[in-house]
Order: sequence, then C-alpha cells, then structure tokens
Amino acid sequence: MELIEGIQTRRSIRKFQDKAVPRDVLEHVVAAASYAPSWKNTQISRYIAIEGREKIDAVAKEYASFNTRTLSTAPLLIAQTCVTKRSGYERDGSFTTDRGAGWEMYDCGIAAQTFCLAAHEAGLGTVILGIFDRLALQEHLNLPEGQELVALIAVGYPDEEPKAPRRKGVADLLTYAE
Repeated sequence: MELIEGIQTRRSIRKFQDKAVPRDVLEHVVAAASYAPSWKNTQISRYIAIEGREKIDAVAKEYASFNTRTLSTAPLLIAQTCVTKRSGYERDGSFTTDRGAGWEMYDCGIAAQTFCLAAHEAGLGTVILGIFDRLALQEHLNLPEGQELVALIAVGYPDEEPKAPRRKGVADLLTYAE
C-alpha cells in the first residue's frame, strides 16, 4: 500500500471480526508507531494491550460505557499512555513554550495516528476512543508513576467497510500568509 492510499483509505472501524490479533502483528504496528515524530525525540507514547473478551467487556462496562457497542466486538484494546513531564519541557522542568504540557497530547496524537496507519497497512481496523473515565481506568491499569492515560484504541480485523466522510477542500483548509 502506498502512503497516500493508506491515508485516504484508513477508516474508523467500530465493528470487528471474531478473530484475534496475533502478537507479532501488534508488535510490528508498535514498532512502526515508534517512528512517529515527537518533541526533541522524547518518544513518550506507550501502549498497554488488553486482550480477551472478559477483560475488554469489563473495561467497557466499568470505564467506557459510551463505547460499549464498539468494544463488544474488538478483540484487542490498546490503552495509550504517555510519559509525563518530558514533551515540551526543558531539563530543569520548566516549559519551553507557552503551550505548557500541551505538547504531550500533541505527540501522543501523532503517535496514535501513526499506530492506526501502521495497523491499516497490516490489514487491521482501528478507532481512537476518547470518552472514558480516565482517572479510574488509569488506576485500574495500575500505571507506573509518571505515566498518564491518553486514549483507548480498539483494534481488530474489520467487519465493516465504512464510506469516507466528506472532506473539506484545499481552498477551505489552506491560506497563504501575506
């Protein structure tokens, strides 16, 4: 698959086949996602793989009820976390820009999209989920000190082929500074 084709054909998948994602395929995707650019190459994104119907259903029920339908068919759930206080910071702990800690979410967004594109290239479907009880799930996952839960990514072999939503044209998206 060529890069532009992959970008244009990737979709948010919310219905998955009843087929496990092999660990070597997941590891290939994470290895590709490690090439996502990050602030001063801090590489702060981390991934926790949640496998098994019982575990995923428990996460959906207790922490992500809004996403129960999507998670009910996902054979794999990734909890994306970030190492805090690195991206956007100087060595002395001060912020480099007026964006403060905002660079952490920016870097994780880039990493999540890179993860999803690599998964698409591997024949997997994904959807990034943002509605969940972050603090409670973070505690449930027993994250190490200095890490924060950022997003959930449902992963599996697609059992649907959604059409592309309408996209804005270049004229709406691009202006030139004068």
